[in-house]
Amino acid sequence: MSNAVPEALVVVASTRAAAGQYEDSSGALAVSWLRERGFSVSDAVLVADQDVPEYLGDLFADRDALPRVVLTTGGTGLAADDNTVETVRPLLDKELPGVMMEFYRRGAQNIPTAVLSGGVAGTIGRTFVMTLPGSRGGVKDGLAVLEPLISHIVALLEGRTAHE
Repeated sequence: MSNAVPEALVVVASTRAAAGQYEDSSGALAVSWLRERGFSVSDAVLVADQDVPEYLGDLFADRDALPRVVLTTGGTGLAADDNTVETVRPLLDKELPGVMMEFYRRGAQNIPTAVLSGGVAGTIGRTFVMTLPGSRGGVKDGLAVLEPLISHIVALLEGRTAHE
């Protein structure tokens, strides 16, 4: 059984937040949620939308140095510079479409336009990755989907069963 505290990373894709034009709250919400579940996670990293492909490409290039969980917020919409999903999807080893199906189902119950957000969940090496919208509501929906799953996901990625 592993006693190590799992590491996590939150990346916020937002040109305005990266430029200091507004304070991001969606990434902070994800960071807080991860900390409450025992993850070691620093404050969210703010990346301008145009820099997301390079940042994530560099991050995921060294699979041995990756944290166990990477959550992104932002860059999942229809705007021309929204490119988080398109950057992450080809890097995945395994896609977990059921996670996103539940995310869309949950979101559409309250906001019909939630289904317009792009998104992907899956693994890169032994790291779980999920792209979340930049809105607090979208992040809350994603975290609600992950609530009953995240411990099991981490255990499996560490080669354990959820009961070990």
